Parts: sequence; structure tokens; C-alpha cells
Amino acid sequence: MTLPPTTLPPTILPQTILTDATDQLAALRAGTITPRQLMADTLDRIAATNPAVNAIVALRDRETLLAEAERAPAGPLQGLPMAVKDLADTAGIVTTYGSPAFRDHLPAADSPMVARLRRAGAVIIGKTNTPEFGLGSHSFNPVYGVTRNPYDPTRSAGGSSGGAGAALACRMVALADGSDMMGSLRNPAGWNNVFGFRPSYGLVAGGGPGDLFVPQLSTEGPMARSIRDLELLLAVQSEHDPRHPHSSGPYRPKAPGGPLRIGWLGDWGGAYAMEPGVLDLYEAALGTFTALGHSVTAIAPPFSAAALWEAWTTLRSWTIAGNLGPLLRQSPDMVKPDLRWEIERGLATTASDLRRASAIRSDWFRCTAGMAVDVLALPSAQLFAFDADWHWPHQIAGTAMDSYHRWMEVVVPASLTGLPALSVPAGFGVSGTPMGLQLIGHRGQDATVLNLGRDYEAATDWIAQTPAL
Repeated sequence: MTLPPTTLPPTILPQTILTDATDQLAALRAGTITPRQLMADTLDRIAATNPAVNAIVALRDRETLLAEAERAPAGPLQGLPMAVKDLADTAGIVTTYGSPAFRDHLPAADSPMVARLRRAGAVIIGKTNTPEFGLGSHSFNPVYGVTRNPYDPTRSAGGSSGGAGAALACRMVALADGSDMMGSLRNPAGWNNVFGFRPSYGLVAGGGPGDLFVPQLSTEGPMARSIRDLELLLAVQSEHDPRHPHSSGPYRPKAPGGPLRIGWLGDWGGAYAMEPGVLDLYEAALGTFTALGHSVTAIAPPFSAAALWEAWTTLRSWTIAGNLGPLLRQSPDMVKPDLRWEIERGLATTASDLRRASAIRSDWFRCTAGMAVDVLALPSAQLFAFDADWHWPHQIAGTAMDSYHRWMEVVVPASLTGLPALSVPAGFGVSGTPMGLQLIGHRGQDATVLNLGRDYEAATDWIAQTPAL
């Protein structure tokens, strides 16, 4: 296994930038660094590093940010610089959703999640790059271009939270929000050697009108370089929202319990094509859990992968058509082929299609609830970071991918039923780019999954393997 360079030059980076958000906030509270200095160090780091990866976009004026840092409101994130994913509305800051149709869009109000960040004292410095409307797990768009992998800038940083993952890996920010419909937190976390957590559906309340029952496919969540930072941001993101009936927050940590039963699913009995070398990484990662006292058992596929894919693609296309169908009618030239395909597929969905998809989802939910394991383990992606100039990989290990997102099928089991899923660093491939491992828990058992991740984090040092940028 080939590892990347392991040290970011200490002469270039102030110690504060090297630490996680918890330590940065502690330094601010202790007065060993001022909010203005932390902001200045952050902006200097972005200036030095961002041109190579293109993770931060719509960066705001330096003097404005320095002044805002000094008057940040009191709260758990007071004075911490953060860049928000460019799918979340930010009042007064350009929010493009990666689409040329919204190139100059200035929202009048923050999204509910962004409003929580601001109330907690975070200083919003700009946005993190994302694919157009978050579609696809490779962060490129016609507005800002491609986000590149910090460990190999010729490769993808993943997506749709690719900008967030790359910014964290490069120490441009210490905390990042993300969103996850089809692995959009988990894939870039794995490919950027950081942690990404998709919470149980409803823990982080969404916003806006619309159907609250059928979709339930996407959620916002935290990304960070430590589990304690994930919990720090999750506590803010999951503030209870009485306007959202599914809101189950706030997140509450709990003391670790006894050993957990982990079911390893690998390539789902051969259903998921895997690039050579991907599965080889997990022997050591799973051995770490065994050494920590947890039991790890390779289990047979508990459900039909084909049925899961059928349900997923039906519900996904139907949801996307409902959200973005008007854009296709109003600005057809502004719609990329993948989005057009999703919308047209969704518009063709029948009532019987939806009923069958919902029945499959329900059967899978019942299946997971009755499984004799506490956590399912799967790779966070089916191949290592691919060429940044590709739109998406058309084959894996000789198996053709029949859609722009088929190569991310491995994330569907958690997404389809809103299960909590944590991506933890699992090592590096022979090319030197990272890969992650998904730990998937039962609905509502978010703290159990994060406690398991904390055990793993303490027993490994992957986060210390930093990119040479």
C-alpha cells in the first residue's frame, strides 16, 4: 500500500489551523488566539491551497470577514469560520446550486440549517463546491468548475459534498456541512480521508413546503476531521424545529454500551462491482473493530440489491422531477443531460410504480429492523477517486455502469430507509488516494454509530496522513 506524504509543512501552517474545531474553539475561549487571527489564518490557508483544488467558492471579502469574526454572536461555534455547501441558501451570499440558471442568485434568507449555524456563532466565509443541483458524486459544474482531490489533484474529490471534503482535508476549514441523498456525505468523506455522518432521517430537520412522507431520501449532516467535531456540528444542525413534524433533535450523545455486532457485507454477494484493491483495504479496518472487542461477521446479502435499486431509482427520479421539473420547462437549455434524464424518468412514473417502490422500501426497513447485528459495514464507494476530467466512470472492473450514478449503488441501503451512516477513513489505495468505510446503524441509533466511530478513530491514525498541499 502506498501512502501519501504525511506532514503539512509546520512553517507554513499555524498550529491553530492544524487542530480540529474543538481545539480551535477552546483556544478562542481561552484567549490564546483571537477570532480575527483565526479568520486571518483561515483566509491565508485558503489563498495558498484553494487554487489547486477549487473547494471554496464565492469567498467573501477579507476585511468584511475579519470584522464579522470579531462580532460573532455567542454560541457553541462563536468565531469559527465555515463555508457552506452551495446547495444551502445563504442570505446575501451567492447560492448557485452549481447551475448557470442561478449564477447570480442572492437568497433573501438563510436555509434553516444555515440559520442555526449563524445563531451558534459561526462566520460564513463563502460556499463549498458541489455538482449541479447535487446530482452525481463528482463535484463539477459550469459555474465554478471541478473540485480536485487534495491527495492527487488529477482525481475527483467526490460529491456532492466534494468541496466540503477537500476543504477539510486541506485544513482550509475545521468543520463543514454536507448533505446526503445518495452518498453525498459518505463518498467525499472517504475520498478525502475525513469523517462524514449521514444522520437518521429527521434528526436534522429540513425546511420548506412540500411532501413530508414519500421522499425522505436526503438529509443534511456534518463532516469533520474528528468524531468529537462531528458531534459538535451535529448538535447545532439538529436543533429541534417545531415547524417540521419529523424533527427529532437535538442530537444527544450517550455513553458507550457493550461490544457491538458488526455485519460485513463487502460487495453484497457480488452485486456491487468493485475496483480491484478496494475490498483489500477493509481486512485491516475490520480487524481494528475486532481488536477493540466488537464482533465482526461476514454476512450474506439480506435483501435483493436489484429490488433496492429499483425502489431507489423510482423514488429518486420522482422526487427530483417534483423539485426541478419546472426548471426543465422554463429553461431547458440550462438543464444538464443527467438532470433531464432524472426529470423525464420521474414524470413518467406511475402510481403503481410508486406503490411498488414504497413497498420494497418498507420491506427493507422491516428487514433491517429485525437483523441480528447492531451495525452493517460496507465500503463508502466502489472504486477509488477517478480522473477529475471524467463526468462519471462508465465501468468498474469490466462491468458497465448504466447510469451516471450506478457506480455509487453501495450507498443505497442506508439512504433508502434513512438510516444513520458514518464514513470513516479506511486507508489508501496503491495510487495514494483514500477510501472510506460505511458504518450503518438502526434508525435513531446515531449515538451508537458515532461511539463506534470514536473507538475506531482512537485506534487508527489515518487522519494524520495529510495531503502535501
